[in-house]
Amino acid sequence: MFTRTTRTLLASLVALVAVTALPGAAQAARPTDYQAFFDDLVPAQLAKYRIPGAAVVVVDGQHPLFAQGYGLADVDARVPVSPDRTGFFIGSNAKLWTTTAVMQLVQQGKLDLNTDVNHYLTVFKIRDTYPGQPVTLAHLLTHTSGFVDEIVGAAVRDPADAQLLAEYLAEHQPERVRGPGTLASYDNYGFTLAGYLVQVVSGEPFDKYVATHILQPLGMTGSTASQPPAAAVNATLARGYRPQDDKQVRVQGQYGPLVPTGSGVVSTATDMGRFLSDQLRTSTTSTKPHLLDPAALRQMQTRQFSHDPRLPGMAFGWQEHPRDGQHILDKDGDVPGFHSNAALLPEKGIGIFVVFNGDGVDGSASWANKEIVEEFVDTFFPGSANAAGAAGQNPAAAGNLDQYEGDYRVTRTAEDLTKAAALMSSVSVEAGPDNTLITRGPLSANPDKATQHWTPIGPRLFQERGGQDQLGFRVDDDGQITALFDTTNPTIAYQRLAWWQSPTLHQLLLVGALAVLLLTLFYYPIAALVRRLRRRSPSAGTRWSITARLAAWVTAALATAFTAGLAVLFSDSNRLLETIILGRSPLVITVLAMSTAAMVTAAAAIVGTVAAWRQGWWTLPGRLHHTAVSLAAIVFLGVVAIYHLTLA
Repeated sequence: MFTRTTRTLLASLVALVAVTALPGAAQAARPTDYQAFFDDLVPAQLAKYRIPGAAVVVVDGQHPLFAQGYGLADVDARVPVSPDRTGFFIGSNAKLWTTTAVMQLVQQGKLDLNTDVNHYLTVFKIRDTYPGQPVTLAHLLTHTSGFVDEIVGAAVRDPADAQLLAEYLAEHQPERVRGPGTLASYDNYGFTLAGYLVQVVSGEPFDKYVATHILQPLGMTGSTASQPPAAAVNATLARGYRPQDDKQVRVQGQYGPLVPTGSGVVSTATDMGRFLSDQLRTSTTSTKPHLLDPAALRQMQTRQFSHDPRLPGMAFGWQEHPRDGQHILDKDGDVPGFHSNAALLPEKGIGIFVVFNGDGVDGSASWANKEIVEEFVDTFFPGSANAAGAAGQNPAAAGNLDQYEGDYRVTRTAEDLTKAAALMSSVSVEAGPDNTLITRGPLSANPDKATQHWTPIGPRLFQERGGQDQLGFRVDDDGQITALFDTTNPTIAYQRLAWWQSPTLHQLLLVGALAVLLLTLFYYPIAALVRRLRRRSPSAGTRWSITARLAAWVTAALATAFTAGLAVLFSDSNRLLETIILGRSPLVITVLAMSTAAMVTAAAAIVGTVAAWRQGWWTLPGRLHHTAVSLAAIVFLGVVAIYHLTLA
């Protein structure tokens, strides 16, 4: 097997020869070059990340250049993946279909991108949380509506159980937590609302509109937005898996009411290639059908929002993700068991789609498809890796680096069970040596980049040392840093936290409080056993003092059991995603019930603490110990409540 360096060198030499011999960027590599590249890379990924199967397609604006399936679509039946026949759940790549549908109605004058969406809504209305700042389609298509993204219980096991689009949107309208157009925050509700507007204005159910106006014109016969999928599509549908021990386990959670954002949407690799080809067509003389006229297509692919004009941003549906100096538009899609990535190189006239039917070890499939696209660009379209950051460097303009230090939390943080992820996945920033910043946390999609070093290149702008990412910061009117954002994902930002909101502080408090509670859990039984062995009577006390100590011990036991249960839940990120998106499982309910019950027993223990000091129960060390347990319970359960790890 070729190493990455060898693979890149050989393919680059082939591309160089081809470029010299043939005009046009799309001719820079022959199908045989693609075949050798993907045959080397994809099987190695499947083995490394423990993913059952994959499909890859490369296209230009007229026809497919390469299409190949790898591995198994069905592990039990040993059915191989076919790029033409195997259907995959494409998740959020369906947002590109939704965006196309919206733009079709915009070019027909039936929808306006900058009109208040309430103008079109009749069954329900979006709450006027920010008077004078209405939500528009332009906000919905760039993840800047200001809605909080709530995904708990957003999926179902049986497609027959999925709510109707209008019912779900009316009953599950999330809070608007920031003014529209201020910061990006990935927004499934917003894109679903955009799809619903297509349904309202066109008079056709969303899935039927997609079938008639997107899939059929392009001959995408293996694709559907209907739930359940038609028998012909269902017969060749890949199964989704997650690795567990030494086997692959089927996962659920692909269906649901949020169809315009990806729930239940199925496509084959070659069908997605047809869609990407249409996105690459710029000629009005083509005899093949166009879903959008040139002006609407350009608008869909042009930047519409960015946190900083110097950094990549959002087009409509597409995300800007430059690589090697190349302009790239991409969109990924993730549902339990399926992970995909679509990318366009518009100036090169090339599109690529990659999809897996497995989560991979620790959710690695969501990175693996991006890794394929990056290596593809590095190999066949190499350019200047630091083109964006090389010009106009001004390290002094970044100012004192201490001002950037602190903890930052992703804007995609809901006030529900998913907030617990923020306890471990926030980003910390500190000033490092040699005039650099150091970030720790999941800024990069690459799991090997948990720690990154940044060099200042301009006012509040930094270049990754040894990499291609860039990092920017925003300030308020008083010049205080309020948020950071990087080039990896323009659909989110990270808001700066006050010191008392710091996940690091919360982790230390949890560990310290749990240590006290654990000592108590073992201390009381051991003390009782020692007294019995020494034939000593317990210290005098009333029935209430005994109850207070019992409440303290039960609180310690519940806190310990809760922590153990939480560790089990978070030990498998793939299973956790499936559990959250399907709603509260029996294990989740049991774990959260423990913390809720601990609040009741802790209240009894706290009352006992007050009574102990007033009534003079126990010895002085005994009262001090009980006070410490009560304080530990307050701290532990207080942090638990902050992260919504209760049944309430």
